[in-house]
Amino acid sequence: MTPNRLIHEQSPYLLQHAHNPVDWYPWGEEAFARARAEQKPIFLSIGYSTCHWCHVMERESFENEAIAEILNRSFVSIKLDREERPDVDRVYMTFVQAATGSGGWPMSVWLTPELKPFYGGTYFPPDNRYGRPGFASVLTQLAEAWQNQREKVIDSSIQLTTQLESYTQVEPAATPFELAALDSCYHSFRRSFDSAYGGFGSAPKFPRPSVLHFLFRYYHRTGEEDARDMALKTLREMAHGGMNDQLGGGFHRYSVDERWFVPHFEKMLYDQAQLAESYLDAFQITHDAFHAETARAIFDYVLRDMTHPEGGFYSAEDADSAEDPERPKHKSEGAFYLWTHSELLRLAGPAFTEAAGARPHGNVDHDPHNEFAGKNILYRHGDIGGFAAARHALLAARGQRPRPHLDDKILTSWNALMISAFARGARVLSEPRYLAAAERAFGFVQNNMRAPHLLRRWRNGSAAIDAFLDDYAALALAALDLYETTFKTSYLETAQELAGQMRGLFEDVEHGGFFSSPASHSDLVLRMKEDYDGAEPSGNSLAVELLLRLALHTGNEDYRASATRAFQAFSSRINSQSPTIPRLMSALMLAAAEPSEITFSGPAEPLFDEFLRHFMPFSTSKWPVRDGNAAATLCSGFVCHPPAATVEELRELLN
Repeated sequence: MTPNRLIHEQSPYLLQHAHNPVDWYPWGEEAFARARAEQKPIFLSIGYSTCHWCHVMERESFENEAIAEILNRSFVSIKLDREERPDVDRVYMTFVQAATGSGGWPMSVWLTPELKPFYGGTYFPPDNRYGRPGFASVLTQLAEAWQNQREKVIDSSIQLTTQLESYTQVEPAATPFELAALDSCYHSFRRSFDSAYGGFGSAPKFPRPSVLHFLFRYYHRTGEEDARDMALKTLREMAHGGMNDQLGGGFHRYSVDERWFVPHFEKMLYDQAQLAESYLDAFQITHDAFHAETARAIFDYVLRDMTHPEGGFYSAEDADSAEDPERPKHKSEGAFYLWTHSELLRLAGPAFTEAAGARPHGNVDHDPHNEFAGKNILYRHGDIGGFAAARHALLAARGQRPRPHLDDKILTSWNALMISAFARGARVLSEPRYLAAAERAFGFVQNNMRAPHLLRRWRNGSAAIDAFLDDYAALALAALDLYETTFKTSYLETAQELAGQMRGLFEDVEHGGFFSSPASHSDLVLRMKEDYDGAEPSGNSLAVELLLRLALHTGNEDYRASATRAFQAFSSRINSQSPTIPRLMSALMLAAAEPSEITFSGPAEPLFDEFLRHFMPFSTSKWPVRDGNAAATLCSGFVCHPPAATVEELRELLN
């Protein structure tokens, strides 16, 4: 089949659709101009390359000649990678959620030629099933409505866009933000906590590391042990479950059940980065080697399977893969990770097989689609003795299977989150190769994705797409984390440079807070200030944290003033919807904390190592001089203590 226009794109997601019979366009002026010229509505399909239901909809509908014929006749069809253009995705996801009460991918939205939405949803089956209308009939009805009731459709789209604009507007509320919101945020998580299996709410369960980030810092601020214990319980249960790749390290995207057992098997870089940091927090708080080992397994997975030869980090691995190398197109979810009982007995022995929770007829009891019949998901059912030898044999056997698809594009913000995690891992776990990985990846982004302004995506030697708020904020935070690991002033200077560019491009100086996209993006029907801390922390949360940390490092109060304006802009959300913004609430704790700084001098490596044994999330560290006598000086609560010259003196001071 002759490829469509997507064959010229770099996005792995768009390339997956390059041989569809649909006359796809990438998002851009060529498609918009055709829609305007022919006065056709736009069908916008948004997803990403490791999305299971995106694959299903492609197989069922976009490879279907009859459905393609309807699309090609009546619509201008655009395919968009949400990971490349999160700003476009965010606008239309907000519309779909408001219109239908839920959202997700694949996302299907119908727009006027002026890009205003008038109908939307997520996955549509090809015909009526699962209680959902069939895609072909939806297309036919919308095409008829456009032909026969166009003015009504256009008026509706204008009204909907106006409503969206008012709904997403962020300006300071009459009531200022209150620190009491920190307590109500904690109590909200306490009410939704699952005391049996950890996590919050019921199935499906997503890790949402921003919540764990908040709880550990709330514990540090208040001494509330329940906050600490909820986060620790969640991390331990997740690590024991099938959501954790017990062989290869790293975590799958989410669990379909309440006990973290049956995962949705895709692996995302941003999950690895944030969860590694959560396990480092847990290790600093408890000194329990279990948490350090889990963090190491994440780091080692990323270094082995998710790292470009030049140092950048890939985006994701798919959930689906081929069971049979002879039938590469016949893929199923989790095929790479599942085992028969007989395979485990032969390769790992009966003790491991029992401890890993395997059963002769498979261990997934509730399997409505019969996807995992006769197969076993590995989890920590008991004490896995002899794990290292069994793991080696099983990994070798698994390595012979067809691997899941790798989304090998390199995204700035996701790489930055991973760089921060590796920098902290190097410090907390005393592991030089993690620092080497962080510095290589940072150098990769600096060398390949700043031209001179920052770009969002790199793949196959090509960098493109102006970076967004989260790219600038996360990369500047990565530079700060590298500075606090190496104390090279060049990293601090880079963080300040990126922060200056970020403020120039995104800050709403009048009303406070930061827009997610630059004003130069003229292809958006509205410019939003994203604040929801979901699977990834929001750009505003990262920006505020960056500014507060820079204020502490540099003494420049202009940074703090900018952060305070952002808090005021989001005051309504802080006071009434704090569980939606846990990472921003963590930044609020940083803003409210008494200044705490520890300065090292001389050959103070043992003192620095002792400092890193303690969880001190609101403290900054400096090491301006390396000669003279070793000492560590702690200034906290507006008082500077006498320098500590020994590990014992410093330990007493920090405790």
